[in-house]
Amino acid sequence: MELELRHLRVLCAIADAGSVGRAAVALGQSQPATSTQLRRIERFLGGPLFERRASGVAPTEYGMEVLLQAREVLARVAGIGSRPQAGLVGGPTTLRFAATNSSILSGMMARARARMPDVTLTVSSVYASSAIVELLERGEVDAGIAADYPGLTLRHSAAVAHRGIVTEPVFVALPARHRLRHRTEVNLADLAEDDWFVTPDDGAGWPGVFHEACAAAGFRPHAVHEFIGDRQQLQAMIADGLGVSLVQATLWPAQGVLVKPLTGTPIWVRYVLAWRPGRVAEPVAEALFGAAAAAHHELLARAPHFQTWASAT
Repeated sequence: MELELRHLRVLCAIADAGSVGRAAVALGQSQPATSTQLRRIERFLGGPLFERRASGVAPTEYGMEVLLQAREVLARVAGIGSRPQAGLVGGPTTLRFAATNSSILSGMMARARARMPDVTLTVSSVYASSAIVELLERGEVDAGIAADYPGLTLRHSAAVAHRGIVTEPVFVALPARHRLRHRTEVNLADLAEDDWFVTPDDGAGWPGVFHEACAAAGFRPHAVHEFIGDRQQLQAMIADGLGVSLVQATLWPAQGVLVKPLTGTPIWVRYVLAWRPGRVAEPVAEALFGAAAAAHHELLARAPHFQTWASAT
């Protein structure tokens, strides 16, 4: 077997869909055929690229490394002969971008500007992923970063396209003096009596996935504080012992805060690049995607709690 571009597309489709079955539908082939392709690719590469979860599949640590390289190869192939700076269809070289709360954003923006120096990027902070979709549908923004969850794929019309950037585990942030501070990982059930800081409805499945995970662990949260402030303020309140919070795996903890994985990884989130194909040409979408994937990879490399979790899974 020789590794071909179609094999890389299969891997990316499985990662984007979070399921071999859903990937097969997207690829227009049967699930057994897609499963067979995946096994052959894994044999060729010498290790498992995905592991089964309750809601589908998620990349292994090795799989994340392979996916990053695969996406970069596909982005380079798509950009052959193209001029990204001329990629905004029928309009000025200004890209209107909306983004939900994601640590990917700053690194992605810096890389996108470097890759497309003739494209002006303007950014709007929009919390709810559903609101980002609405802005795209109305043509008020051209592209954005949204979030969805395994089994809850981002919904939109044919006027909008989307592609998964990464599916990552959700971790928990605790006060440094918390009773579970010595644990390598934390069982969600052991936090049943803690107060929680939880961000509001994002229109894509949150906080429903949080409450479902708590119910599966056998409890209802003791107290929930809805919080949508900045991360520094949230971490300050956690450090003061006012509660705990689920956080992105790439979060860098402030002084007085610990970030730990949850036992069994009960909650996952997928970050998604969404755009209007009629406004954003494929080379530009590929450049944005490559910038986002590279930014996320760099964040993971700087997150020791994630590296510890990944080496143990």
